[in-house]
Amino acid sequence: MHQPNFFPRSSTLAKLFRADIWVVLDDVQFNARDYQHRARLAPLSAPDAQEWLTLPVHRPHGRASRIDELRLVDPDRSMKHLDQLVRHRYRRSAHWAGTNACVAKVLAALEVSDRIADVAETSTLALLSALGWPGTVVRSSTLDARCGRSVRLADLTKAVRADTYLCGPGGSKYLDETPFADAGITVSYPPPPAWSREPGTRSLSALWAMAVFGPATLREELAVHDVVRPSPFPAIAGPS
Repeated sequence: MHQPNFFPRSSTLAKLFRADIWVVLDDVQFNARDYQHRARLAPLSAPDAQEWLTLPVHRPHGRASRIDELRLVDPDRSMKHLDQLVRHRYRRSAHWAGTNACVAKVLAALEVSDRIADVAETSTLALLSALGWPGTVVRSSTLDARCGRSVRLADLTKAVRADTYLCGPGGSKYLDETPFADAGITVSYPPPPAWSREPGTRSLSALWAMAVFGPATLREELAVHDVVRPSPFPAIAGPS
């Protein structure tokens, strides 16, 4: 389970890739400091030199607005900014065709929807599709669940008839496993990809990894379950 993130980080993509079902948390409160409407990009050989790719949004209820209520301020301008910045950063990549195909799906989504939830979900699914992910998507707004962070996550897991909940590094800091155990659900903490532990890569969008490694290598690394192994890409740390 995860909020719809705009071209998510590699650790988030890895968690979703290892799952059979992605429950999109589209009805939770929007966090302007998170990755729901923005992503961090960097040059191919310098992951430390990062910049934000942001899609400005309008919050109809201020800070209390839910993700599924947000609208893009200027979809046309966002399209141009997205296309120009990604081309500037990654068009020289050997894997540009695959990277650009993911971006093209998001540009198409921007033409038909001004909802950031739709655009962000499309960006994640574009990456997952490029990796051959066979899973399914269910939105939390269509499911019944009790209030309370861990209780709600356990209820949502049960609602989609899953027997295991995959928890990322961030979620492990607050998750209460008791409601999962009460429902007979196993909680698993798959490790993030090896390269996402390298300096400067933790906050980077997986779009960078797609451009640097290509879909075949990226798929191989994300498919590793519950195994911590050294990064096969020692050169990605960039300049010191």
